[in-house]
Amino acid sequence: MSRSSSHSADSKRYYDWLYHACLDIMSARRLIGDSRLSKPVVFHCQQAMEKSLKAFLLYKHRKLFDGHNLTWLCKQAALTDQSFTQWIGKSALLNRFYIETRYPADIPEEIGTDTAQDILTATEEMLDFICDITKFDYRSYRKNGKKWLQAVSE
Repeated sequence: MSRSSSHSADSKRYYDWLYHACLDIMSARRLIGDSRLSKPVVFHCQQAMEKSLKAFLLYKHRKLFDGHNLTWLCKQAALTDQSFTQWIGKSALLNRFYIETRYPADIPEEIGTDTAQDILTATEEMLDFICDITKFDYRSYRKNGKKWLQAVSE
């Protein structure tokens, strides 16, 4: 089943995309301490990077870019702001894990804790960069955001 090109169900508010990217980063932070959970960490990072890039592109172009290819999205962002070229390599790495972090494979790809931490750090840096550009602050976006963020961070 293909999605409608009108994206009728997807928000056109870039802050909504950044809010959900923050939730994915918070999830990854909670999981990173358990070496058995490297794949879910990378999954949440992939989701956060995708949502962050879509938010930036929506902010700059006022239209929602479709797709899940992080490298393509990152290159689209780099056309607007050359700073995004620093994340093209990490986006390509995350693309490799797009399916492997979600579904079982006959030959599973192992993701070590160092790789997961490296990906988390890069994703956080990109999200922070985009939040600075868009003036997005998670704590002030939702009424209970500050309390919720503190509970997740503890």
